[in-house]
Amino acid sequence: MIRANENYSKLKSSYLFADIAKRVNEHQKKNPEAIIIRMGIGDVTMALAPAVIKGFHEGVDEMAGDATFRGYGPEQGYAFLREKIAKNDFQDQGADISADEIFISDGAKCDTGNFQELFAQDIKVALPDPVYPAYLDTNVMAGRTGRYEDGRYSGIFYMDCLKENQFFPELPDEKVDLIYLCSPNNPTGSTMTKNELALWVSYARENRALILFDAAYESFIRDNELPRTIYEIEGAKEVAVEFRSFSKTAGFTGTRCGFTVVPKECMIFNTKGEKISLHALWNRRHSTKFNGVSYPVQKAAEAVYSKEGKVQIRQQIDYYLNNADIISKTIASLGFDYVGGKNSPYIWIDGADRDSWDFFDLLLTKAGVVCTPGAGFGRCGQNYIRISAFNSLENVTLAMERLKKALT
Repeated sequence: MIRANENYSKLKSSYLFADIAKRVNEHQKKNPEAIIIRMGIGDVTMALAPAVIKGFHEGVDEMAGDATFRGYGPEQGYAFLREKIAKNDFQDQGADISADEIFISDGAKCDTGNFQELFAQDIKVALPDPVYPAYLDTNVMAGRTGRYEDGRYSGIFYMDCLKENQFFPELPDEKVDLIYLCSPNNPTGSTMTKNELALWVSYARENRALILFDAAYESFIRDNELPRTIYEIEGAKEVAVEFRSFSKTAGFTGTRCGFTVVPKECMIFNTKGEKISLHALWNRRHSTKFNGVSYPVQKAAEAVYSKEGKVQIRQQIDYYLNNADIISKTIASLGFDYVGGKNSPYIWIDGADRDSWDFFDLLLTKAGVVCTPGAGFGRCGQNYIRISAFNSLENVTLAMERLKKALT
């Protein structure tokens, strides 16, 4: 008989954002006249930049002529895009990453989830708490955990991210094999310094561990002292894979394009302790299970790096950062502690011992504002909520006025 992968039965009944959507829909049915402002999910709201649209059109137009038509492209991505990424995002930052170490994909979420397929089932996985749910759930699906009890899965090494440690994990006090890090962080908005990242790189090198570094929000960094990529850290190419996305950088949430960097120096090991090229493994997996991002989308992504594209994209990011500043100032004026809002589109708000779902319901019913309850990101998020700056200035301003009325 055909049998199920019973690891799926360990998962919580539904995905965080599905739970949010259900509650919002129920409230909307009961209050059809209510105008709800959604500041929960991290989806952008601004249209694609003009330079990006121009690149998109050029790609589509090429598909209309026999001489310029493109069929199957390279699974790893077209060279024109990989070369632009290598120069602008890495080499210009002092990081020695070559174009053939970059793999174009349909987004960082997919890659962070898919990447764990390359590792043995019995490795020790270290995750921050709170954490982006996809990191955890994909390892549950793979069978690397026990049952879910008291807000956590057995078999996972949880790294508490608390106010006391500035919401970034401390080095494990035991040996782990796979480490997930995210900076600027989702959900907390915290950012890691070069010195902090260097400690993790040293740990990984000493323990033959691997870091999966999610830098999907790198474009929001405005502090020149903060690292833009983990490869600014000496030795990181030996122990780190980096994930990036055009979703938040350039508004590609509905267009789908991202990339993963797998340095050729990065090695993992077999049971005998012999080195295996991680680059070669990922290339094999990528080529087998992925047929490539469409040519017009890659042309649009290339336009992000044009002179006009860089200016327009920065203006869009600045717009969202201005929203984040408005949110941060409002939250501070209401007496709440928070982190994020600078170098990040997220504001992580301390609910002062409120249950995060209760806080979510309060803002939804009293203010018509949707946030994200921190409990959905892990046990350490129980008394927090996340507010996203991805919305129009008009809506953010209105939402903050509503919050003031609801919370004072």
